[in-house]
Amino acid sequence: MGEGGIGSLLPFVLMFVVVYFFMIAPQMKRAKKEKKFAAELKRGDKVITKSGLHGKIAELNDKDNSCVIETMAGKLKFDKSSISMELSQKLNAPAK
Repeated sequence: MGEGGIGSLLPFVLMFVVVYFFMIAPQMKRAKKEKKFAAELKRGDKVITKSGLHGKIAELNDKDNSCVIETMAGKLKFDKSSISMELSQKLNAPAK
C-alpha cells in the first residue's frame, strides 16, 4: 500500500505551526501595537525617537504620516514610525 499520504505531510504542517506561533504571530501583534501607538500620539507628548532623540511633539500631520518634534536644538520633522516611546505617561507612572 502507499506509504505517503498524510503521514509524510505531518512534519511540514507541524513545522509551519511552530513557525507561525513563534515568529509570525508575535510580529503581527507587535506591528499592530506600533500602529496603534502612532495613531494615539498627540500634540504636547514627550517622546523619544528610535535614534535616541528626546523632544516634545509640536505638530502632527496625518497627510504624510509625519510629526514635528521640538528639541532644545530646534524643531525637526520625523516620520511617526520613527518614534520609539512616549515619556509623558512613563514619567507619571508610580514606581514599582
